[in-house]
Amino acid sequence: MRREEGESIKAIARKLGVSPSSVSQWVRDIVLTDDQHAALQARCTSHNGQTVSARLNAARARARRQGEQDHGRLLACRGHPLHLAGAMLFWAEGARARNAVVFTNSDPEMMRFFMRFLRQCYGVRNDRVAVTCNLFADHLERQREVEQFWLDALELPRSSLRKSSVNVYSKHSQRKRKNKLPYGTCRLVVNDTALVQSIYGAIQEYAGFDRPEWLG
Repeated sequence: MRREEGESIKAIARKLGVSPSSVSQWVRDIVLTDDQHAALQARCTSHNGQTVSARLNAARARARRQGEQDHGRLLACRGHPLHLAGAMLFWAEGARARNAVVFTNSDPEMMRFFMRFLRQCYGVRNDRVAVTCNLFADHLERQREVEQFWLDALELPRSSLRKSSVNVYSKHSQRKRKNKLPYGTCRLVVNDTALVQSIYGAIQEYAGFDRPEWLG
């Protein structure tokens, strides 16, 4: 492999399942041709180039997320009451995703308020919103009614609805959930990196702290 194919020491070690130091000892007397040296150098450059490119792309993406957080901080400085309330509500109840706004609750008024925050402060359109209902076993007979309840509360079309999940009771359990969370819970998702990063920036500006890990 070294003499005829001009393989690198690391490549030979990987193929044979041995240490590079062993291969180095075995091939120390083999002299590569100029063409083989050139081929090795080209492969090395290609590999390193891909690594550098990936790092550059990651750095650019992080810079974009930082820019969106800066935008959120600017919005916070304007002091709009709805924006303040929505950002604080997301801080308390929202999921920590890098590229999406995810908000889940059982209170229809809270969900309705958060949807108003997204619409009025960020111009989120209905076709950007996905809704998933989390139902309990005693909801099965009125699943469509429960789903429609949440769609009406959020003023969203049926096309926003995703497949509901159902928590079926264990056959060994006698628990009943009637009159507890009569409409289950609703999960609202907007896949938008710029949106969630702007909200993260606003939260940090309002509360006076820095959370670098929210950049991802």
